[in-house]
Amino acid sequence: MTGAINRRGFLATSAALGAGLAMAGRSSASSGKATLRKALQGDPDEKTLARWKSAGFEGVESLNWQVSPRDAAAARKKAESLGMRIHSVQFGYGDFVRDAAAMAETLAKMETALRAAQSYGADDVLFIPGRIDVEPMPKPGEFAIRCNEENGHLTQVVAGDNAKYRNYIEAHDRAVDASREGIKRLIPMAEKTGVMIALENVWNNLWVTPAVFADFAASFQSPWIRVNFDIGNHVKYSPPQGWIRALGKLVLKCHAKDFKLDPSGHGGEFCNLLDGSIDWPAVRAALDEIGFSGWVTIEGGDCSPEEHARRLDRIIAGK
Repeated sequence: MTGAINRRGFLATSAALGAGLAMAGRSSASSGKATLRKALQGDPDEKTLARWKSAGFEGVESLNWQVSPRDAAAARKKAESLGMRIHSVQFGYGDFVRDAAAMAETLAKMETALRAAQSYGADDVLFIPGRIDVEPMPKPGEFAIRCNEENGHLTQVVAGDNAKYRNYIEAHDRAVDASREGIKRLIPMAEKTGVMIALENVWNNLWVTPAVFADFAASFQSPWIRVNFDIGNHVKYSPPQGWIRALGKLVLKCHAKDFKLDPSGHGGEFCNLLDGSIDWPAVRAALDEIGFSGWVTIEGGDCSPEEHARRLDRIIAGK
């Protein structure tokens, strides 16, 4: 792979994803602006749900993956009585990378999260397979990745001499292998519960370019493995609209937050929606191009729920 997704794997995966979308009762728009549904993150207690409903939100991404199935079912009932939906559960970082014990622990915890999501009536559990911290590694603007198409191992990370990054390349390849093995072991759990696993990439020093992340997610060729694309997380690497087009039908959900780039164009800080460097009309156009229709969840920020809703409404309108 030299910057484009493995096409054979992607075509097979696209067919499987089509079946998965039909199974989950979702559809994509064939033209024009697709319907996007607004959500916030938090603990779905009745008071919070009522406040967010009045602010204009339709759903919540629960941060409580450790809830018992009984309590999750009760929360679902309360949400539905308010016309709200607990559409997703955030597990966050797992650890398939460190060693066998960490993988076993992550698998056990993810089973708990999947059962909680099933009782919440959620579509998916958001999951990050792990991270690596190896120095030196290229800066965001320096990456020029080439990969082995068959296994996703890196053959280069920068143009020219890669000798100084040998430790990073070896750690990356070990992490990719371990993550692939762990996720494969999660697929039967996902199928049993009827809950998808939405992979997220969060500055974990893995899959740092759109084609590499798309290739990894598509490699499972499973309707149970999709992507939660965080629009703000990837700005320091490259514009998010490019990631959206590369991921295509793999995108199940989106997180919405903004990022203000510093003068270098490859660093900065997170900020409230519309206060950063993201070209939101271009992002909206890219979502329409891939036929994305579904939940967009605001993550972070210090606006009131009402102001969050107003800003997300502008983005959804393409403004």
